Amino acid sequence: MKSLYIDGEWVAAENGKTYTLKSPANEELIGEIADGGKKETQKAILAARDAGPTWKKMPAKERGILLKRAESILVSRAGEIARLITEENGKPLAEAKGEVLFSAGYLSWAAEEGRRLYGDVIPSPFAHKRLWTNLQPIGVVGAITPWNFPANMVVRKIAPALAAGCTVVLKPAENTPLTALAIAEVLHEAGIPPGVFNIVTAKDPRPVSEEFLTNPHVRMLTFTGSVEVGKLLMAQAAKQLKKLSLELGGNAPAIVFEDADLEKTIERVVAIKFLRVGGQSCICANRIYVHQEIYRDFKTKFLQRVQSLKVGQGFTEGVQIGPLISEHAREHLHNLVLSTQEKGGKILLGGHPLVVGDCAKGFFYAPTVIEGSQEEWPICQNEIFGPVANLLPFSNEEEVIERANKTEYGLAAYIYSQNLARVFRVSEALEYGFIGINDGEGYTHEIPIGGCKQSGMGREGGKEGLREYTETQSLILNMNH
Repeated sequence: MKSLYIDGEWVAAENGKTYTLKSPANEELIGEIADGGKKETQKAILAARDAGPTWKKMPAKERGILLKRAESILVSRAGEIARLITEENGKPLAEAKGEVLFSAGYLSWAAEEGRRLYGDVIPSPFAHKRLWTNLQPIGVVGAITPWNFPANMVVRKIAPALAAGCTVVLKPAENTPLTALAIAEVLHEAGIPPGVFNIVTAKDPRPVSEEFLTNPHVRMLTFTGSVEVGKLLMAQAAKQLKKLSLELGGNAPAIVFEDADLEKTIERVVAIKFLRVGGQSCICANRIYVHQEIYRDFKTKFLQRVQSLKVGQGFTEGVQIGPLISEHAREHLHNLVLSTQEKGGKILLGGHPLVVGDCAKGFFYAPTVIEGSQEEWPICQNEIFGPVANLLPFSNEEEVIERANKTEYGLAAYIYSQNLARVFRVSEALEYGFIGINDGEGYTHEIPIGGCKQSGMGREGGKEGLREYTETQSLILNMNH
């Protein structure tokens, strides 16, 4: 049984309560997980509160040394933790290992940036006064992370929070707790003091999130998940005016202009659509707008490339796409495809669950390409979260900008063009927080990621990622004392 991690110790839930964790690839039992709730969350919050003053006073350089030590341990265990990710999430093992190594980079980035949380010395309008600002850690942070990147989403939140001098209570996704617990082991071994980082695993996230929102010791909540849940959290957080950092859903457009390098663009669009957890990522390209001059050629080559993708068990060598996270997720995706077909959309490839061979068990879905969708249809307006791509022709720059922005989401977008002036015009007109240009890999540690419109608020990564966990303190010194 996997335990909770509270105040530097591994503990059971009240009355030894557990829940079962099963693989999305074969539905086999992985293990029993401690099922925490309100009481366990309260204990974790108190531990974080009590550890806060000492952790805050520790020089940023010393906190950074511990985080860099954790990075070294995490890298050394990349293969081991990658296997946990593949087991509980289903993504291919090579992709999982890449995730662990990328996650480790956030620890050193945050460690180094923690030493550069500068305030300002401000020119005073009075000869006898001096003005300056400090950045102070906000305090206890409640963190809720999703299942699609069970290592990256955890480290991307906790590394900057810890580097800034905050303490953290984490509620990982109920589908992928093992990876988070393995990261807790890494931080424990690295010497992070008791209470500074805590984990409460739970089958039902509601009691944990409710405690985060109502407990006055929690000063900030950081959440990655759906728009619907984000809105509920925001409404409840308003009662105590808690600070929020929300990365919510996405519906990314990929815009392919007629001057794009076709071969490279196809590879990059396939990568950003299908090769990030099989399309189960908030920054995946859902709507692929292709200029009508190259649409036919693009479609032919795109279909050939998608058809070559290998779907199967994540531990099978050469597999590029694993299962969806649950039966419910697969049913939802298939219903979306069927409703699109009923409305007049044309399925060019796939469009069905995979239930034979390596995919006989689990929740697999064929890589799917659709054309003929209309902008107002659910498949163009909602987050797809699966290996389904829409091909949509367009005729000019103004038209495609309007269509790309016609959504409540504003997380990520992609532009493919060799015309630099066009790249500037279009990127500045798109209402998205992150824009990839001739790229198919996503963000890096050094830049912030976050959404516009209903895709959320706040930023993670970059120097902005640390500042999210701080408060600005202004000071005035009157020298006429």
